[in-house]
Amino acid sequence: MVGGGQLARMTHEAGIPLGLKFKLLSDTPQDSAAQVVSEVVIGDYRDLDTLRAFARGCDVITFDHEHVPTEHLRALEADGIPVRPGPDALVHAQDKGVMRARLAEIDAPCPRNRIVSDPADAAAFAEEVGGFPVILKTVRGGYDGKGVWVVRSEEDAADPFRAGVPVLAEEKVDFVRELAANIVRSPHGQAVAYPVVESIQVDGVCDTVIAPAPELDETLAGEAQQLALRIAAELDVVGHLAVELFETRDGRILVNELAMRPHNSGHWTMDGAITSQFANHVRAVLDLPLGDPRPRAPWTVMCNVLGGDYPDMYQGYLHCMARDPQLKIHMYGKDVKPGRKVGHVNTYGDDLADVRERARHAADYLRGTITE
Repeated sequence: MVGGGQLARMTHEAGIPLGLKFKLLSDTPQDSAAQVVSEVVIGDYRDLDTLRAFARGCDVITFDHEHVPTEHLRALEADGIPVRPGPDALVHAQDKGVMRARLAEIDAPCPRNRIVSDPADAAAFAEEVGGFPVILKTVRGGYDGKGVWVVRSEEDAADPFRAGVPVLAEEKVDFVRELAANIVRSPHGQAVAYPVVESIQVDGVCDTVIAPAPELDETLAGEAQQLALRIAAELDVVGHLAVELFETRDGRILVNELAMRPHNSGHWTMDGAITSQFANHVRAVLDLPLGDPRPRAPWTVMCNVLGGDYPDMYQGYLHCMARDPQLKIHMYGKDVKPGRKVGHVNTYGDDLADVRERARHAADYLRGTITE
């Protein structure tokens, strides 16, 4: 697996019961997955020679991020190394401009959008869609709200163009909430769909995920799952695909982003689904039969734990585990820094209000936001 973050850490954990030999290309020995994987290569994923040396002897390569240069992945494939997802699929998660163009070709519902060349062109786009505000995004490199601007005037629009990469303009969608449809697809085309979830963002970062999305119309939920499955087939995705969606006030769904790897909106599956997103990603990239994605309980809630006032989590564990013996805590081995994702908690049960309160309390206590 290329990338040493928490997604690699949890994917490695899912492979342990299968007896897999897991090899990691990590930036530093301190990275989340590098702390737990036995075979770690420290190196730069942007260097082709490093990638080639790492891939030698591997049966398959997969990723915990989308940032490996597309041309490097093509070189690995030319060397005979299976890359999953492949570069022709992964480029749609790497480049938002390529993604929007391809989604338009397959008639996937999206916000109105186009590439803009400068602030004046951004203002012209705003006129086309009914005026400011509009959303500007750098086509590559953004995540967790980075590389995204809400622009309210032409004068506001200068910053995105300073990055030196193309800028995508999108209409600012009037949405009720954000949803995510998570699916997993294998090389021979088997695919499974998890329940559609509600994803609640705070300051551009995922805060809470509720599975399934409360009060979501069954027909719309089915449309979201079918859309995600169709995108995966059309783009030939292998592994986990997260399709982040807007639910609009007039009852439609629009594609916001794509991620071709395990995703924060699927972390609830570690404890709330029969087969987690990580276990199914492992199965998919190895072309094994996929596992059952159905939920174990009526409701599962995941809350991210952000870095706060507790550099030592032990005291927090004492409180949270005693208060809620059913609570599942997943920490990533990261240094605690304010606002940094350092872990997540999962709760589940029959009563949504109770499940939400338990997850929120644990996440806030582990962060230090509350102390009782």
